Amino acid sequence: MLTTMQDRQLTLQSLFRHGAAVYADSQVSAFDGQRVQSYSYAEIAARVARLANGLQRLGIRAGDRVGTFCWNTPEHLEAYFAVPMMGAVLHTLNVRLFADQLAYIVNHAEDRIIVVDATLAPVLAQAAPEFKSVERYVVVGPSQCGGATLPGECIDYESLLGSEPGDPEWPDLSESAAAVMCYT
Repeated sequence: MLTTMQDRQLTLQSLFRHGAAVYADSQVSAFDGQRVQSYSYAEIAARVARLANGLQRLGIRAGDRVGTFCWNTPEHLEAYFAVPMMGAVLHTLNVRLFADQLAYIVNHAEDRIIVVDATLAPVLAQAAPEFKSVERYVVVGPSQCGGATLPGECIDYESLLGSEPGDPEWPDLSESAAAVMCYT
């Protein structure tokens, strides 16, 4: 008897590979407050791969949590794909939380790295002294550490991507593997 059940697991990796192959020339656009930035899906795919390689080089492994404290930007989109596709868990942090709330959530989740928008780094810096598991910050934007004092190492996002190849060895993941977590 024939069935309509799929014959392979439905994973973020398979969806992403399909999108990159079929829609490589399609545009992803974002308005940064001053101008519209446009990228092809193929460009996003290459940057996702480079981010995954960079995070792996920094020691992120399957099951590790990577926090994001970012606005809705292309870099945040890249993290949305790179982190779970490498087997780690993406932990989105609400930019409207207070410092004590951020500290509790980051510690409970045991985030190892936080990707932070430079404009939000001063907000994160208020909570950062209480973080117990965060080893590094990857800063998206024009200034190192966003002009804030963050404990631990600050790495420029573009510098992290700049030194990485665009062809990671994606692990075989189950469609039921943890991918994203958020606290409400």
